Amino acid sequence: MRQVEGDARFEDGAEQPLRLRAETPEDLEVVSALLQDAIAQTAEIAWSRKHRRFTLLLNRFRWEDAPAAERQGRPFERVRAVLAIDSVLRARTSGVDPKDRELVLELLALAFEPGEDGAGALRLILAGDGEIVLDVECLDVRLADVTRPYLARSRPRHPDR
Repeated sequence: MRQVEGDARFEDGAEQPLRLRAETPEDLEVVSALLQDAIAQTAEIAWSRKHRRFTLLLNRFRWEDAPAAERQGRPFERVRAVLAIDSVLRARTSGVDPKDRELVLELLALAFEPGEDGAGALRLILAGDGEIVLDVECLDVRLADVTRPYLARSRPRHPDR
């Protein structure tokens, strides 16, 4: 593990697989930024009521590596990652048919709407006005890269990036 002087930079994670945990709304903002433009299929969603766990296997754009790729003139990358959310009491969808196993989802953001005593609603906001809403007992979100990076066809375009 290398030691970094001063504050960590976004690019510091570019060489290692991400393994992040979000337990606060501020933590969730970081995970949300890293998952912007991630692609998944409904077939890759698993919701276990018994274990109160929601998981999603997705292909995320490696935003943390994009500045270095641009500077070095090399292709952008994506990586397969698992988003795991624990302490889920209920899962529901809007604008998404979970029975359509071929449906491709594009994740735009994660948002948390706090309730009482740390509980709340975790919203997975999707392109095309779809969303998955998870009622959670508390924020317990993990993101882990599970494959080596691979070449991305293109870089997603946003006015703010």
